Amino acid sequence: MMHDTKTRSPIETLPPWLPEAVRHYLDHTASGSSLRALARRDGVSASTVMRQVRLCEMRRDDPLVDAALEALRQGLVADGTGQTPSHDEDRMTAPLRSNPMPQDAATLAAEARRVLRRLAEPGAILAVSADLDRAVVLRSEPGGGQARLCTVARSVAQAFALKDWVACDRPGRISAYAITAAGRSALRRLLSEDEMRVGGVREAQFIYADQHRIMDSRTEDGADGPRRLRYNAAESPVCALGRKVDRDGKPYLSADLVRVAERLREDFELAQMGPRVAQNWERFLTGGDRGTFGSSHHPAEGPRAARDRVADALRDLGPGLGDVVLRVCCFLEGIETTERHLGWAARSGKIVLRIALQRLKRFYEENGHRSRIG
Repeated sequence: MMHDTKTRSPIETLPPWLPEAVRHYLDHTASGSSLRALARRDGVSASTVMRQVRLCEMRRDDPLVDAALEALRQGLVADGTGQTPSHDEDRMTAPLRSNPMPQDAATLAAEARRVLRRLAEPGAILAVSADLDRAVVLRSEPGGGQARLCTVARSVAQAFALKDWVACDRPGRISAYAITAAGRSALRRLLSEDEMRVGGVREAQFIYADQHRIMDSRTEDGADGPRRLRYNAAESPVCALGRKVDRDGKPYLSADLVRVAERLREDFELAQMGPRVAQNWERFLTGGDRGTFGSSHHPAEGPRAARDRVADALRDLGPGLGDVVLRVCCFLEGIETTERHLGWAARSGKIVLRIALQRLKRFYEENGHRSRIG
């Protein structure tokens, strides 16, 4: 009787829910795979893999992430060589614990439904002690005390940290973690799946769309005075950059630059409503024919006026600046996608975008363009 002697490689024994960045980090540090080999295997650029590896290394300041990565890394070394390196010989110092992380996504999802729901409550934190194998979710009470909401295995909390569902606010002997935007999105998705099972497939398009919505509001001046508008802040890459802060705690894109980007996008969307909905905006990208865009000399209204305003703005920005504005603000491409399409260096896209929006703001101020929406 013949037996199948084929065995899985150590990296295939990792939990299937691990993010790609974590897999690349473990492939590189534990299995010794080069960055270029990983990039070729997964069809991405070597710079992308390098950024992922560096980001994972930087995240090792987080106690849960450090312990999780070390446990996974030593497990891979043990699977590959039959021996686990002694703790004294390894440069990493995270203490190892016997309870493994969940191996299947269903178990992790069940724990996420239970724990993230409580972490999403106002004032809730996840307290993780270095000496205990279970973490506890606490909520501050109005009287000054703390209510104990639930407990979770430390290994599950490590999985939450690797998935970027929780982030460390206060490291220490007892570290405090808070739910992240990614954690809230994951919770909405999981709860939406539960609702879909009850409500049927017809509800799917509305339920799954809801996980990508982060509703916000802003006040704008109108003909009848100030009015409050609600919008989806997660919809645009520009809004995402507007929420990020630099080392000084200031937003990377100021509110006026975000409004400028929204104004261009409003005109762009309005321009698609007219009879020439197939307008080829690609001609405004680098190398395109910038001089043949059709524009009437007669007074233009509605969609035609919006097309003219977008065309004037892109011509004023010129190559490079016009490229990034059109792709990010109008086509809603992500910054990394735009960098890849334009052949730019990593992390240069957001710098060029900020310069382009500053130039676009000056163009609007000098030419008196006004949005026709809102």
